[in-house]
Amino acid sequence: MRLLHTSDWHLGRTLHGVDLLDHQSAYLDHLVDVVRSESVDAVVVAGDVYDRAIPPVEAVTLLSDTLARLAELTTVVVTSGNHDSATRLGFGAALMRERVRLRTRVASLAEPVEVGDVLVYGLPYLDPDVCRAELAPVAPDGSRALLARSHEAVTTAAMARVRADTATRAAGGDRRRVVVAAHAFVVGGLASESERDIRVGGVDHVPAAVFAGADYVALGHLHGPQVVGGPAGTTLRYSGSPLAYSFSERHQTKSTVLVDLAGDAPATTLVPAPVPRRLTDLTGTLDDLLGAAGEPHVDDWVRVTVTDAARPAELFRRVRQRFAHALVVQHRPDRPDDARERLALVTAAADPVQVAADFVTHVTGGAPTDAERAVLRAAHEHVLAAERSA
Repeated sequence: MRLLHTSDWHLGRTLHGVDLLDHQSAYLDHLVDVVRSESVDAVVVAGDVYDRAIPPVEAVTLLSDTLARLAELTTVVVTSGNHDSATRLGFGAALMRERVRLRTRVASLAEPVEVGDVLVYGLPYLDPDVCRAELAPVAPDGSRALLARSHEAVTTAAMARVRADTATRAAGGDRRRVVVAAHAFVVGGLASESERDIRVGGVDHVPAAVFAGADYVALGHLHGPQVVGGPAGTTLRYSGSPLAYSFSERHQTKSTVLVDLAGDAPATTLVPAPVPRRLTDLTGTLDDLLGAAGEPHVDDWVRVTVTDAARPAELFRRVRQRFAHALVVQHRPDRPDDARERLALVTAAADPVQVAADFVTHVTGGAPTDAERAVLRAAHEHVLAAERSA
């Protein structure tokens, strides 16, 4: 039994304003080729198929065409991530061809896709504020007590449903390998700058032990390919994103995971993804960068930091003339550390509450109190709730 694990396509995303759809299309062509050449039994896509809840038409068309091509060759299991709208991604799931299985509803997360001797359970992204009531166990009197407001609580409840289904099957003699696709930040994973913050109540992590009982856990959300330590008998791995979506990912080897389930434990092989253009950080004086130091990188996507003491004339024009694919151009004079202005880098992965708290500290000269932090967090979560209901 052979699976291909991928995630975080983020169709429709841009990189510092550069449209990446052609490069994403090239990756999906590569994915179809791998499925064909490696005789893959199923492709598992662990969330963040789109980059936003309402994707551009071109991204929807690309996904539709790709699923149709893959379905000619194999079974495809797709789950929703925190960037996706589960409702929009899952629209028409009941009308899909038999070999395209969308798992975007909490109600069906314990209904596996059966692929040969493997059961594939697709968990959609579980937002605690949305799922803590639906996933709560039913009391004898028919009431439901809300689960704790955390990713750990809702994922634990979801996996309890999965284990209940596998136990029922095992009792009837059906003991097949179990694969779980999940979109979550599992303890031990290393984040990049481009993953969107998913904290609820100040916490975004799920312990790896929650996934005990699965043979292989196909994870999505973190963009760097990596193995996460888990309970005995369970392999947890992030496939990572197929393209670099921030300069923090420039050293990552983007790939897709080929998973063989024939032996005692899953055997995984990373299949390198095509690299449309390298990402490079360049730092130095303008003369150096326009000279020999910049020569190897003229075709790269570059972030250029010019360190001349005074800002060079026509800086942007001169850099762009040398580096046609310069995405970021900044002037930061090279001063001693004690004189260097320290600026906090705010990325999509930063905790918005901490960013606001840092701003309060900067303006007032003192850190916010616990009560003030609580107000900041409540305001942030109010905005998140409003976005979900939009």
